[in-house]
Amino acid sequence: MSPRIILILFSIGVFPSQINAQTQINIIVAKDGTGDYKTVQEALDKVPVNNKIPFIIHIKNAVYKERLVLDTRKNFVTLIGEDKNKTILTYDNHAGLKLPNGDTINTWSSASFFIYANNFTAENISFQNNAGFTAGQAVALFVNGTRETFRNCNLVGFQDVLFCSGQGTKQYYENCYIEGTTDFIFGPATAVFKNCEMHSKKNSHVTAASTPHEIPYGFVFIDCKLTADSGLNKVSLGRPWQPHASVTYIHCDIGSHIIPEGWSNWKNPDNEKTARFAEYENTGPGANPSARVPWSKQLTKEEYEQNYSIKKILGDWNPQKTN
Repeated sequence: MSPRIILILFSIGVFPSQINAQTQINIIVAKDGTGDYKTVQEALDKVPVNNKIPFIIHIKNAVYKERLVLDTRKNFVTLIGEDKNKTILTYDNHAGLKLPNGDTINTWSSASFFIYANNFTAENISFQNNAGFTAGQAVALFVNGTRETFRNCNLVGFQDVLFCSGQGTKQYYENCYIEGTTDFIFGPATAVFKNCEMHSKKNSHVTAASTPHEIPYGFVFIDCKLTADSGLNKVSLGRPWQPHASVTYIHCDIGSHIIPEGWSNWKNPDNEKTARFAEYENTGPGANPSARVPWSKQLTKEEYEQNYSIKKILGDWNPQKTN
């Protein structure tokens, strides 16, 4: 445990031997030097290895250009920004660049922020990859841990913005704005998106799930809104990165940029036999059940009520509970 953390514990009357699940560590990141650290990575580095207590990092408004990593041994971290539009964590990694060790960056290594730890939470922050429209794969958030929560955040970039990684992991996004071009929400995780806006910036695909066949839920969008730049009219709800991709839209407001057929088979008819694409009671000009591809599904009321509560999707983990 670092001297900084020990000092904080002593200052609030808590000794290291007394640490329990209720203890919270609070530190402040401020680029102008008015906090405990000037960079976000410095603060992440101060999280104790094998951490088991809530570790809260407050980030003041500024643009922090950093390639960030939160490793697997640093759980229970919460990042809280001042203002989601003014607290900006950004970097410009993208596929094709070279890493310092000489390796070529690919989708898995292109992120601005790599989150490997479990029980991570972020609020009021913009996560960005600003590599550009033509840069190719350029991930803003690589989320590999489980029980990860994002509230009132912006996730902004171009291709492959949000990598919901980690087979079997559970993730939850609420009141978030997610903007990109191609496959800008993708990966194998089980992720619920509640009251979020997905904004397309190119005639392409919103999702590219790679859900394993044995995992019942992939991406589930509930009470969300799908919007786009003006002039777009050929965007699909999703295409299967892997054959058993699972994506469901429930009670969503779907804009006119979504193609009538709704979904893409990624130029592989065999995917139509296995992909699990579904909708239930969506609205808006892009919600067109009668025109959808026949291999997608419109849920019945019974199927929706029995299988699509957040508890059913996420199991014993309840990210909606409040203290």
